[in-house]
Amino acid sequence: MKMIVKAAIQIQRPVEEVFNGIVDPEKMCQYFISESSGPLESGKEVTWKWAEFPDYSCKVNQIHIVPHQSISFVWDDDTRVNIRLEEQPDKSVVVRITEGEKDWDEAHLNWFGGNTEGWANFLAFLKAFLEHGINLRTGAFDFMRHTQPGNVR
Repeated sequence: MKMIVKAAIQIQRPVEEVFNGIVDPEKMCQYFISESSGPLESGKEVTWKWAEFPDYSCKVNQIHIVPHQSISFVWDDDTRVNIRLEEQPDKSVVVRITEGEKDWDEAHLNWFGGNTEGWANFLAFLKAFLEHGINLRTGAFDFMRHTQPGNVR
């Protein structure tokens, strides 16, 4: 049996705006990361950092982009993330994220729980930022500053 993280949310913004909110590091730094070495672009590699974990960074590679439709990448060495953008008749967008597959075991069960929570947070933060200009991440994870970065998403 394999485990796959899944999360989804509907955002009341045009697909171009949602897409740019995910690939543009200046926008991502308003709700998700604190620093990026560049935009998400097919064939590139970038490094992400989070303010809550100043000694931790994450390489994002094997990036594949289909503008306004999908974003996929590998991080944590071997974990594939797929983000699909589904434009709705009212011009809102359903964002669907899947991550994994991982074998069913104790370590991956912890990964599954933490990353499911992490992607739900990511989507809520993205929605708040794009719809209302609010950065929900500010102060949200200060309590984690003195822990290991296991789940920084």
